[in-house]
Amino acid sequence: MSARIIDGKAFAATIREKVAQHVARLSDAHGITPGLAVVLVGEDPASEVYVASKHKQTVEAGMRSFEHKLPADTSEADLFALIDRLNADPEVHGILCQFPVPDHLDERAIVARIDPAKDVDGLSVTNAGLLAAGEKGLVSCTPLGCLMLLRDELPDMTGLEAVVIGRSNLFGKPMAQLLLRENCTVTIAHSRTRDLPGTVRRADIVVAAVGRAEMVKADWVKPGATVIDVGITRIPHPDKPGKTKLLGDVDFEAVREVAGAITPVPGGVGPMTIACLLANTVTACCRAHGLAEPEGLTA
Repeated sequence: MSARIIDGKAFAATIREKVAQHVARLSDAHGITPGLAVVLVGEDPASEVYVASKHKQTVEAGMRSFEHKLPADTSEADLFALIDRLNADPEVHGILCQFPVPDHLDERAIVARIDPAKDVDGLSVTNAGLLAAGEKGLVSCTPLGCLMLLRDELPDMTGLEAVVIGRSNLFGKPMAQLLLRENCTVTIAHSRTRDLPGTVRRADIVVAAVGRAEMVKADWVKPGATVIDVGITRIPHPDKPGKTKLLGDVDFEAVREVAGAITPVPGGVGPMTIACLLANTVTACCRAHGLAEPEGLTA
């Protein structure tokens, strides 16, 4: 029997609807409108598409969208001056610098410059530390999106064995922390793990985030496991010359015959990322004003 397909696109739509409802309540009850500022340096085509999508979804949710497009030769001093202004602006509750940036700019220094209370990408060392300590911070959007999908699929994860494949600061480590909070027994596996297939095979929950197309095979997966595929690799389309195809880290067609539930690529985790960016912006706004945080939109 094939696995249940976890529809990230549909779930992200429900998250955006919850965001819009909370934004409307903030406006009606307190006269407050959450604001998200996005900074784009240079003209990376993929980044421009992402920024346009973020702007559209921000506005559709009833929030303010502040776009700052800077030339590729913008100096660090000028970029930091803009971030400082956004940090000080009470109308801006979330700040996001779209990566990658031109080579002369340091991404870690940019993240460090953003006020952690407005770091809606959840990338700062401060927010990573708060998550690790079990304190309230802002959680990186993609791990938060995966957590929401898992909570919907598995309302009680207590005692389940979870394996996160990938140990990056951006995803693997925060994902493991979130699963620990749900009382899972968590293993972070990676390229140096001695018996990677055997380690993954123990898991009730598998979260794959390494960027190697179709690496996770059917015989790696415990029957009935829930599989979250975060990987995205673009390859030439086998049937359509000149076109490309997206593959995840999981051999989807084979694994869906073994797993209990699985996210597809595309249409699984991807749509959740922007939805969680909007959710984080509302959360940051509520915290800035000392108001109750929105239910169902936080970790």
